[in-house]
Amino acid sequence: MENFRKVRTSEEDSPLPFPDLPPDVVEMKVKEGSKIRNLMNFAMAQMELKGSRQIVFSGCGRAVTKTITCVEIMKRKLGGLHQVTKVRYKTLLEVWENQDPLPDGPAQNLTVHKNVPSICILLSRDPLDPNQTGYQPPEPQHRLETPLGEAGEDTSGSSAEGLKRPLPPPHEELLTKKLQVEVPDNPRGSGTTGCQLDHHH
Repeated sequence: MENFRKVRTSEEDSPLPFPDLPPDVVEMKVKEGSKIRNLMNFAMAQMELKGSRQIVFSGCGRAVTKTITCVEIMKRKLGGLHQVTKVRYKTLLEVWENQDPLPDGPAQNLTVHKNVPSICILLSRDPLDPNQTGYQPPEPQHRLETPLGEAGEDTSGSSAEGLKRPLPPPHEELLTKKLQVEVPDNPRGSGTTGCQLDHHH
């Protein structure tokens, strides 16, 4: 295979696995090299400026994680979105070209069929059928966070610090309590004489 170079990869076109989608639904095809910011700017414009009610994110292979990240960002930004997730396998066709063909050697090109996991996630402002597999209802807390915007982020920041903060004080309190307990029990004078007596014994 060292003489072969991958010249192109193509996905088999398969219909989206959701029933009753509007014909003009926007499908965000997430690729491994896609920039999340670019994808999100486009997707948010569709939902907010163009007033789309539904949008589909799809990705396969190594782009699956990026697809899920985009969906989570969108749910956080818009809030109140119904979601249906479908996972399936897609066939990728990879065409490899022989860089150093021998006159009577093997074919110039090789086509490799690869089965890769693929994810399709439908986000909808309108309610969807909750009985279909992969359905997730809107998450209530995101609705509260959306109006806060930056404040929401701040609180999450301070709560993270807050988690770090409470841990040291209890130890300090315990130490001071111990000291307070020990101090009255053996006032300095008797404490030291007590120790000396022990030594004598």
